[in-house]
Amino acid sequence: MNDHSLPHYVGLDIGTNTVRCVIGIADQNDPSRPSIIGYGSAPNSGMRKGTVVYVDDVAESIVQAVTEAERLSGVHIRNATVNVNGTNVVGINSRGVIAISTANREITNEDRDRVEEAATILKLPANREILQLFAKNYRLDGQNNIKDPIGMHGVRLEVDAHIVTSSVPNLRNLDDALDKAQITVNRHTISSLGAAEAVLTRQQREAGTALLDIGAGTTNLLVIEDGEIQHVAVLPIGGINITNDLAIGLKTDLDIAERVKINHVSLEQKTKKENVTIKVGSQIHTFKSDDIDMITEARVDELLEYVERELHKIQRSRKLPGGVVIVGGTAKIPGLADFAKEKLQLAARIGTLQPIGGLVDAVNDTAAFTAVGLMLLDMILGPTNESQGSGAVSSTKLLQPVYRFWHSIKK
Repeated sequence: MNDHSLPHYVGLDIGTNTVRCVIGIADQNDPSRPSIIGYGSAPNSGMRKGTVVYVDDVAESIVQAVTEAERLSGVHIRNATVNVNGTNVVGINSRGVIAISTANREITNEDRDRVEEAATILKLPANREILQLFAKNYRLDGQNNIKDPIGMHGVRLEVDAHIVTSSVPNLRNLDDALDKAQITVNRHTISSLGAAEAVLTRQQREAGTALLDIGAGTTNLLVIEDGEIQHVAVLPIGGINITNDLAIGLKTDLDIAERVKINHVSLEQKTKKENVTIKVGSQIHTFKSDDIDMITEARVDELLEYVERELHKIQRSRKLPGGVVIVGGTAKIPGLADFAKEKLQLAARIGTLQPIGGLVDAVNDTAAFTAVGLMLLDMILGPTNESQGSGAVSSTKLLQPVYRFWHSIKK
């Protein structure tokens, strides 16, 4: 049983197929090193492509995952940092401009908050809401690429920002499910930010890296360079699409197609068996390896084509020194990193967890990294009950410290 007096931090990854909950504490000997004390997961049948479609089913999955983590950790969970997913999550660029009116023209924290707030003044449809603001760089009286203007002197302060928006109905349905599960949201964040926190080193964040979180229903893409988030996108393809394609192409049931995917799908270029057999009860199903390979490669190729298009939009196609880091359940496909390297013409590797302590074996799985990262964000940012008002300004002020923290953290 763990020391209940220690503050604990919770990451809740509400995925299309699975809900995962990670509980952590700060290591008493090394506060910068977190320690995992609880982990739970439960199947989720209440979502489609990252979007809630059955609130009660999602709530039940949250309860199951949280209960399992509570049982393991011995602590009761009331609050969590929670991801927002789905293709309705969209990133757009924006710029904020303000005049510095103080007598000595010195930039203060208040000025930085004001210019970031100015960047959030956008004409958005009524059904969309700002989820997060990522300040890419500041400009002071024409001087570019300033990372933090605090303490500088000037008259005109600007910020280039990447703003992530989500559909209001999706956020409300997610919050309804969390309310039913009696979990209070400390903050909402995008899935890929959690994954990035769990696996990217400081060097990768500075050099320029694309993080690819390939889940069941969606793929989250995040591009980080100079320690700042440059681009966010959610792509409408995930592991479910491979299963569906196999079911259609092999003319078999979905559960058999899923078993084929888990046990026999590979992108490695090596000699394979001519046929694959799956036994279900007394029945044996036989499929050609060539057919499985062709179906899988076509769908993964399509996914990477989406990624290439997003990188091209921001002039980063084939231009990221840190390459591509892949996480998520679908990252387990053998040979995926080499396939991505060939397709994107960038270094590619499967992500590995940054140093953590505690129940590492329980979460040392590419599918669990997002939940670990959400727990780390909960730890870094501390308790802020976003549900008390999740408007643009509060969201803006809420998550800015993450990126400042990234500059100071020793990795």
